[in-house]
Amino acid sequence: MPSAPDPALTRRLVLSRLLRTAAIDARGQRLGRLVDVIVRLPAEGGYPPVTGLVAEFGRRRVFIPAAVVRAWRPDRVELVSARVDLRAFQRREGEVLLHADVLGHRLLDTTTARLVHAHDIELTAGPSGVWVLSGVDVHRLRWLHRPGHHPRHPFRDWLGFEPLIGHQASLHIRHPLVRLRRLRAAELADLLENASAPEQREILTQVHTDPELEADVFEELDEDQQSHLLSGRSDAEVAEVIAHMRADDATDAVAGLPQDRRRRVLALLPDDRRATVTYLLHYHAATAGGLMGVDVLALPEDATARQAVQAVRNATATQPEALANLYTVNPGGRLTGTIGLVALLRADPARPLRAIAEPDPVTVTADADQIEIATLMADFNLSTLPVVDDDRRLIGVITIDDVLDETIPDNWRRREPAPHHHNTAA
Repeated sequence: MPSAPDPALTRRLVLSRLLRTAAIDARGQRLGRLVDVIVRLPAEGGYPPVTGLVAEFGRRRVFIPAAVVRAWRPDRVELVSARVDLRAFQRREGEVLLHADVLGHRLLDTTTARLVHAHDIELTAGPSGVWVLSGVDVHRLRWLHRPGHHPRHPFRDWLGFEPLIGHQASLHIRHPLVRLRRLRAAELADLLENASAPEQREILTQVHTDPELEADVFEELDEDQQSHLLSGRSDAEVAEVIAHMRADDATDAVAGLPQDRRRRVLALLPDDRRATVTYLLHYHAATAGGLMGVDVLALPEDATARQAVQAVRNATATQPEALANLYTVNPGGRLTGTIGLVALLRADPARPLRAIAEPDPVTVTADADQIEIATLMADFNLSTLPVVDDDRRLIGVITIDDVLDETIPDNWRRREPAPHHHNTAA
């Protein structure tokens, strides 16, 4: 265990200054030079404790346990003795090398939802004398950190970042999603589109532990990036992602696969999802049939408001945006009316839906194009638009987010997004 802390000793160190300083023994004899600091990322989150050092003794790099360090100083580390295990250093699972893995590499900033570079790292000694990785400097203005100068950008709390260390063997024992859960699926999709291939693999490996989040992220990716990332997965892995996606997005993902692979992936989907996707594949992607979702809440006209509210509560698998409006149908299954969710909640629970619904709702058929759809939704201020067949039977619903996805120009999508600030509580 580390010796009792000396109040006179340094309580804070900067990695860039600590590197290449001397490792000396208790008599002040130089043993080698420090080339890296090792931490472990706690499975439960928190500040990673320093577990050891990597020092260069001649041409050999060796491991020095943190427990044998008597004192940490800006210009040297002092060991309790001159006895050092001279076997060549070998990295173990779960170990993060701050110089090799973090310094100069990119981190995922969960406060601003961006990838940033770690230009320096702060180490701090806790009350028990254990040193931890406490902060990171993501700004390039190094000259402001010279002695006598106060940095304009102080070190930021390490708990606001997710390291992308590129060491796959350690991923399974790290804290998956502890910090990534702070980000929205759309933000994670933006990060993936701006990440390098190794960074993408690491982010996706962590996201993969939550199938629902993984599906949401793939839904938010643009078509080219989605196809690229799915192309590197097995048929079973692709089917697993698609099975958790919304039916309309799952259909788009399947349509983006090569023809021979499309059949194999469809065969691996659950029966109900395969039937829905196969049905939607018959529609052109740029039409109402290609845009619509098939999870629609339609109730008989004589159902009560109380029954309709309970139906909304039970519709846990339905896209929330599609529940902004409910629809009524007559005994023949034809669409007769629409009810906004707010109007439903304000209505007398005992009233029948036919007395609450707005009659003759605006509709489109499955072959309507995107311009007609967007025009109708804008003219009538609609958040959802029902899709009907030639007999006015409800076959699907288009939500406003589906229309925006298709109508926003590609060059607008590529604009630098405004930073999003999140609650940094773990």
